[in-house]
Amino acid sequence: MRRDFLLEIGTEEMPARVLPSVLVQMEELAGRLLREERLTYQDAAVYGTPRRLVLYVSGLAETQEELVREIKGPPVRAAFTADGRPTRAALGFAQNQGVAVEELVTRTLPGGDYVFAVKREAGRPALEALPGILAKLIGGLSFPRPMRWGDLELKFIRPIRWLLALFGTHVVPFELEGLKADRLTYGHRFLAPGPHPVPAPEVYFKVLEENYVIVDHRLRRRLIWEQVENLAYREGGRVKEDPELLEEINFLVEYPTAVCGRFEEEYLKLPPEVVTTPMREHQRYFPVWSRGGEELLPLFIAVHNGTGEHADNIRTGYEKVLKARLADASFFYEEDRKSPLARKVARLAHVLFQENLGTMLDKVERLKKLAVYLGRALDLPEALGATIERTAELAKADLATNMVYEFPELQGIMGSYYAAADGEKEEVCRGIRQHYWPRFAGDRLPDSLAGMVVGLADRLDTLVGCFAVGLVPTGSQDPLGLRRCAWGLTATAVELNLHFSLGEGIGRAYGNYTAAGISLPRPLGEVTEDLRDFLRGRLEHILEEKGIRYDVVEAVLAVGWDDLADAFHRARDLEAFRRTEGFPALLTAFTRAFNLARQAEDDYEVKADRLVEGAERRLYASLTAAERDCRPYLDQGNYLRALQRLADLREPIDAFFDGVLVMAPDPEVRQNRLALLQRISRLVLQVADFSRLLPE
Repeated sequence: MRRDFLLEIGTEEMPARVLPSVLVQMEELAGRLLREERLTYQDAAVYGTPRRLVLYVSGLAETQEELVREIKGPPVRAAFTADGRPTRAALGFAQNQGVAVEELVTRTLPGGDYVFAVKREAGRPALEALPGILAKLIGGLSFPRPMRWGDLELKFIRPIRWLLALFGTHVVPFELEGLKADRLTYGHRFLAPGPHPVPAPEVYFKVLEENYVIVDHRLRRRLIWEQVENLAYREGGRVKEDPELLEEINFLVEYPTAVCGRFEEEYLKLPPEVVTTPMREHQRYFPVWSRGGEELLPLFIAVHNGTGEHADNIRTGYEKVLKARLADASFFYEEDRKSPLARKVARLAHVLFQENLGTMLDKVERLKKLAVYLGRALDLPEALGATIERTAELAKADLATNMVYEFPELQGIMGSYYAAADGEKEEVCRGIRQHYWPRFAGDRLPDSLAGMVVGLADRLDTLVGCFAVGLVPTGSQDPLGLRRCAWGLTATAVELNLHFSLGEGIGRAYGNYTAAGISLPRPLGEVTEDLRDFLRGRLEHILEEKGIRYDVVEAVLAVGWDDLADAFHRARDLEAFRRTEGFPALLTAFTRAFNLARQAEDDYEVKADRLVEGAERRLYASLTAAERDCRPYLDQGNYLRALQRLADLREPIDAFFDGVLVMAPDPEVRQNRLALLQRISRLVLQVADFSRLLPE
């Protein structure tokens, strides 16, 4: 027999942004605990609202599966005589295990035949096993900031107010910190608080829906989005997809109802981000755009927790709050416009970058130097130098504005608007905005050359400075967002094919600090080593995300990755090459050459006049031609073509090993042949260390 099982953990309102990850954790932990307790089930799902976490298990077995354990005993030859009678060893083993000697069984293992005691433990009823499972489940959930309440020892995301636990129609006899599980649930806090009895798990969702709670967060999300889209369409506009905002709103309400509000059209004169940021970030409203999506309309859509009753009063309240926010934003914008952006740069002397690394004005001076250096290292047009320097000078100026102080999300965005209003070059304005791109995985990459270079300089300066004063991320701790910073630097270099020396860039950034009189406690060598390892981790992750095998990544990075973009191209092309038909044989030949070349005591030069065997002369000629042909491909970064050309060496390498004794008794002959293999190794090592590649 099987029955459905239901657990509801009722709490005070939980943080919306934490709930999705908590539900994933709860589902995984519940499944593991049920399997450990040998309770089979047909399906398990979790649900959540701001005030409850729910586990619903369909078709849970009424009894645990029987536990069968086999305990190894002595070898058969020691347990029984030749005529099959049990020895003292068998009798003692059986007695210790609590089984009759006749019940011992024989199992064949690699070391021979052994006797085993088979012990069977009948499963307990599910109602007896479930209380222990529930205690482990609730106590096993982890949260970013767990809390205790009263004098209780239990830590949870918010105080637990009720527990509902049903197995079929039976209440599970479970108690937690004096709180007993029951069959009572609670509806919407104001519309139908309850308590409401739940006769059985099958009617739980219906009971709550009748009391203004939609428990299924997936259904709730669909309902919210349908209402939002329909309202926007009815008003002649549309709402742009915003999964993050939708997810947060979904876990802020239990019974969603969308309402459409308006604001004064005069605010549309402000930059659209100035209007939409207070809506989205502070009020959790959806902005409404024209059907084409280009023009912001004086409308918004909010979602409240309740029914459509009193919608006019609710709408008026939403409009009043937004009006105050937009009035503030308009005031900040007008105040900021009273002086040009360039005059705000000096105010950065009062904005701290990091207590050991100076102010934001100090950072701006370093940015200008580092960005100009990177522009030259990337071989950008000289005419762009002044634009890059101006972009770096103004990139952080909006941090001293009223608007960004109130809405930090607008840094870079407001700087670009203010710069444009001041008549700065278009490339400078775009660069100010885009130097923050990409901000996260999947974000846009800068298409502004100035923004790209200043963004690289900004991240490199931050990473070098923080590592130099010992602010290195450890474990899950990264309060300064250095992992995101390192990912942005690496992704920009890789995706935009930017070739520069990472080591030289680190050295330049470090030198800018010391030249400005900032004392760095860690020496450049340590900083370079640690930061390179840190960035290597980000590069490995990016390569693996692009489907490049781990052994290819290891083989490529083993020969160097000072140029991040070049390392990516080598990995991409080697991954493509290893899928070709001739790769396995070529891998064998090259690996054999590598292994023998490593036995050389020194670096030798090939002396062509001392190549006496036909096979070694042919290999030398083929190698010389391959070196000549591969050079332009290697210089251009076309590693796939270079590898395809190197594949032609497979036959002469095989013939060389078949017809020539490499480790000849004559030292000069041996050294000359090893020199030939060293040249092969040096040529291939310009792409990767093939000895680290695994055969298919």
